[in-house]
Amino acid sequence: MEQKISIIGCGNIGSAIANGLVKSKKYESNDIIITRRKINTLAEFSEKGFLTNSDNKKAIENSNIVILAVTPQQLNVVLDDIKSDLKVDKHIILSVVSGASVKQIKTYLGINVPVVRIMPNTAIAIQESMTCIAADATDSEAVELAKDIFNSVGKTIQINEDLMGAATALCACGTAFFLRAVRAASQGGIEIGFHASESLIMAAQTAKGAAAMLLKEGKHPEREIDKVTTPRGITISGLNQMEHNGFSSSMIKGIVTAAEKAQKIYSND
Repeated sequence: MEQKISIIGCGNIGSAIANGLVKSKKYESNDIIITRRKINTLAEFSEKGFLTNSDNKKAIENSNIVILAVTPQQLNVVLDDIKSDLKVDKHIILSVVSGASVKQIKTYLGINVPVVRIMPNTAIAIQESMTCIAADATDSEAVELAKDIFNSVGKTIQINEDLMGAATALCACGTAFFLRAVRAASQGGIEIGFHASESLIMAAQTAKGAAAMLLKEGKHPEREIDKVTTPRGITISGLNQMEHNGFSSSMIKGIVTAAEKAQKIYSND
């Protein structure tokens, strides 16, 4: 079946998905319909060849894969708008909406259309997303389709749905957490003598290299840390000072707090 995708809601994550799918070469821009209430904000996407619309119903009618990329507060309004146009034998819903379970979405719609929860991050725009996927066992074909789509823009992992809140914190919010760590490193670089532009490049590339080693070698971070820490050495003195000031503890607390909020952010009442 020819795949036509509609992205309902073109905020930061919706636009990142659209751009990433086209850059992956898996889809052409005219395979993707993007909707937003204020269509004038989609001018740059129209210029790139995307199909744009302010009418969600028309987008649903002309697509078979529906990506819900709205906020939890907007979800019920959108579901009310599109549910009469969804067809069980035609459509698959991929929901990026934090906190909204498969059961809640299906119950609200009142039809047994396949629903897959996906949690990518904004690195999807450069084909480097970590996308978590969850669904009911009965929707296994839809899960495979979701994997096929999102493997083209990064890595995917299928998880139990009760962990989607945790995935939101670690992978989606995690982008901001790691960026804040890079920013802190670059600020440290400025304090020890580098210009801001130099320091940021050095910190970002170092972070990229560290992450790449873990992904390529599949080793635990501490094994790589041990390679650069020597008795009475420079690295261990810096690491210990960070730990004395709660570096690891702060990161863990931030992830746990974000996960707790992600679980409660949507209500279908």
